Amino acid sequence: MARMTRPLLAVVGATATGKSDLGIALAREGGEIVNGDALQLYRGMDIGTAKLAVDERAGIPHHLVDVLDIGESASVADFQALARRAIDDIASRGLQPVMVGGSGLYVRAVTDDMRFPGTDQDVRARLESEAAALGSAVLHARLGRLDAAAAEKIAPGDARRVVRALEVIEITGEPFTAYLPDYTYVRPTIQIGLVLDRDVLHRRIADRVHRMWEAGWVDEVARLRAEGLRPESTAGQAIGYAEIMAHLDGTMTQDDAIQRTIVRTRQFAKRQETWFRRDRRVHVLPADAPDLVERAAAITP
Repeated sequence: MARMTRPLLAVVGATATGKSDLGIALAREGGEIVNGDALQLYRGMDIGTAKLAVDERAGIPHHLVDVLDIGESASVADFQALARRAIDDIASRGLQPVMVGGSGLYVRAVTDDMRFPGTDQDVRARLESEAAALGSAVLHARLGRLDAAAAEKIAPGDARRVVRALEVIEITGEPFTAYLPDYTYVRPTIQIGLVLDRDVLHRRIADRVHRMWEAGWVDEVARLRAEGLRPESTAGQAIGYAEIMAHLDGTMTQDDAIQRTIVRTRQFAKRQETWFRRDRRVHVLPADAPDLVERAAAITP
């Protein structure tokens, strides 16, 4: 790994808090940006992901934007490798790497010591069949015998996670807890978390959804459907895109699609806030502070 001369700056927080603007401001003086939003990886998903247009990027290179076709599945493990490579490259040229995004797992996969064991479809299928036939509680009891620490962290009724833990144990021979992250940075990192008053955030979200519709979001989704966007795909399940497809199919009115998108976005923002609040390393700043850029730039490791 290239020697880092500057810490990685990571601008995180809920949707609609202004992360992109702060990222641009922090990268203006010799920096480059690495995308940390899972949906901005997709080509063509522009309006609904609030992706900055090229002429809005202040001439700053943006890495890992528009790297997946609409039908591909985003992989956290693949993203981790690509993002770390981009960060190393930026730092090796003496520039400031700035990661911007609210996809908590994706950001943390880059900043922290996280390993992603592979999968075995046959093993997973067998375990899923057992869970369906015997109940997840039976498999959870088995997990307790094999890895008590993992069983304590996973609810007996969470069949998906129980199956995954048993799959990892079987294919790696290691306890599942060996792959659980422990908030350890892999490089010097400063995380800046933007927050807003809940009412202000909710107004911003509603205003932004309406602006997106006015900007041609429905046309964007129609075009992507012609290119292969499907409801069951990763991209097709994204907030707003699923609602617009339902609207285009005639199963949801425009008003219902807009309101449903606003509600889902608010729910997503709450989950983002919870995710980043758990990480005590995040330097929390009010997104609407008049001196936000100065305060963010003054933070040191």
